[in-house]
Amino acid sequence: MASRLANPLTIPAEDEFDLFDVMSALTDPVRRAIVVQLAEEPGRACSNADYGVSKSALTRHWRILRESGLIKQEAHGNRHRNWLRQEELDRRFPGLLALVLDESAHGSKSS
Repeated sequence: MASRLANPLTIPAEDEFDLFDVMSALTDPVRRAIVVQLAEEPGRACSNADYGVSKSALTRHWRILRESGLIKQEAHGNRHRNWLRQEELDRRFPGLLALVLDESAHGSKSS
Protein backbone atom coordinates (compact mmCIF):
# COMPACT_ATOMS: atom_id res chain seq x y z
CA MET A 1 0.00 0.00 0.00
CA ALA A 2 1.33 3.43 -0.96
CA SER A 3 1.97 6.01 1.70
CA ARG A 4 -0.47 8.90 2.11
CA LEU A 5 2.55 11.10 1.54
CA ALA A 6 3.72 9.41 -1.66
CA ASN A 7 4.09 12.88 -3.20
CA PRO A 8 6.61 15.18 -1.56
CA LEU A 9 5.29 18.30 0.15
CA THR A 10 5.41 21.43 -2.01
CA ILE A 11 7.59 24.00 -0.27
CA PRO A 12 8.92 26.90 -2.35
CA ALA A 13 12.54 27.98 -2.14
CA GLU A 14 13.21 31.40 -0.63
CA ASP A 15 13.81 32.99 -4.04
CA GLU A 16 10.44 31.63 -5.21
CA PHE A 17 8.42 33.45 -2.52
CA ASP A 18 5.74 35.61 -4.11
CA LEU A 19 4.57 38.62 -2.12
CA PHE A 20 1.00 38.25 -3.37
CA ASP A 21 0.86 34.56 -2.38
CA VAL A 22 2.20 35.38 1.09
CA MET A 23 -0.20 38.31 1.54
CA SER A 24 -3.13 36.23 0.28
CA ALA A 25 -2.29 33.47 2.76
CA LEU A 26 -2.20 36.02 5.59
CA THR A 27 -5.64 37.47 4.81
CA ASP A 28 -7.40 34.60 6.57
CA PRO A 29 -7.76 34.90 10.37
CA VAL A 30 -7.31 31.15 10.93
CA ARG A 31 -4.04 31.17 9.00
CA ARG A 32 -2.86 34.27 10.89
CA ALA A 33 -3.64 32.44 14.16
CA ILE A 34 -1.58 29.47 12.96
CA VAL A 35 1.33 31.78 12.08
CA VAL A 36 1.18 33.37 15.54
CA GLN A 37 1.12 29.93 17.19
CA LEU A 38 4.14 28.80 15.15
CA ALA A 39 6.04 31.94 16.12
CA GLU A 40 5.38 31.03 19.76
CA GLU A 41 5.82 27.24 19.42
CA PRO A 42 8.19 26.24 16.58
CA GLY A 43 7.86 22.60 15.53
CA ARG A 44 4.19 22.43 16.47
CA ALA A 45 2.18 19.52 15.05
CA CYS A 46 -0.80 20.27 12.78
CA SER A 47 -3.25 18.52 15.07
CA ASN A 48 -2.27 20.24 18.33
CA ALA A 49 -4.85 23.05 18.26
CA ASP A 50 -8.49 23.72 17.64
CA TYR A 51 -9.01 26.72 15.39
CA GLY A 52 -12.79 26.33 15.17
CA VAL A 53 -12.83 24.82 11.67
CA SER A 54 -13.30 21.32 10.31
CA LYS A 55 -10.32 19.00 9.90
CA SER A 56 -10.53 19.27 6.10
CA ALA A 57 -10.60 23.09 6.26
CA LEU A 58 -7.65 23.08 8.63
CA THR A 59 -5.71 20.80 6.27
CA ARG A 60 -6.34 23.30 3.48
CA HIS A 61 -5.11 26.18 5.67
CA TRP A 62 -1.87 24.33 6.45
CA ARG A 63 -1.39 23.58 2.72
CA ILE A 64 -1.90 27.24 1.74
CA LEU A 65 0.61 28.38 4.37
CA ARG A 66 3.13 25.80 3.17
CA GLU A 67 2.70 26.48 -0.54
CA SER A 68 2.96 30.25 -0.04
CA GLY A 69 6.30 29.75 1.74
CA LEU A 70 5.20 30.96 5.17
CA ILE A 71 5.82 27.61 6.84
CA LYS A 72 8.01 24.57 6.46
CA GLN A 73 6.42 21.18 7.14
CA GLU A 74 8.17 17.91 7.78
CA ALA A 75 6.39 14.58 7.85
CA HIS A 76 7.13 12.40 10.89
CA GLY A 77 5.11 9.22 10.44
CA ASN A 78 1.50 10.25 10.10
CA ARG A 79 2.07 13.68 11.71
CA HIS A 80 3.44 16.90 10.32
CA ARG A 81 5.71 19.19 12.32
CA ASN A 82 5.65 22.86 11.32
CA TRP A 83 8.00 25.81 11.51
CA LEU A 84 7.52 29.41 10.52
CA ARG A 85 10.10 30.40 7.91
CA GLN A 86 10.78 33.64 9.73
CA GLU A 87 14.43 34.19 8.78
CA GLU A 88 13.77 33.46 5.11
CA LEU A 89 10.69 35.70 5.07
CA ASP A 90 12.61 38.48 6.82
CA ARG A 91 15.33 38.34 4.17
CA ARG A 92 12.82 38.30 1.28
CA PHE A 93 10.24 40.75 2.70
CA PRO A 94 11.92 42.68 5.54
CA GLY A 95 9.52 43.66 8.32
CA LEU A 96 6.43 41.96 6.89
CA LEU A 97 6.21 39.09 9.35
CA ALA A 98 7.10 41.33 12.31
CA LEU A 99 4.25 43.62 11.30
CA VAL A 100 1.79 40.70 11.09
CA LEU A 101 2.88 39.28 14.45
CA ASP A 102 2.83 42.71 16.11
CA GLU A 103 -0.62 43.52 14.71
CA SER A 104 -1.92 40.13 15.85
CA ALA A 105 -0.57 40.73 19.36
CA HIS A 106 -2.18 44.18 19.53
CA GLY A 107 -5.45 42.88 18.08
CA SER A 108 -5.73 40.13 20.70
CA LYS A 109 -5.07 42.58 23.56
CA SER A 110 -7.82 44.98 22.49
CA SER A 111 -10.45 42.24 22.20
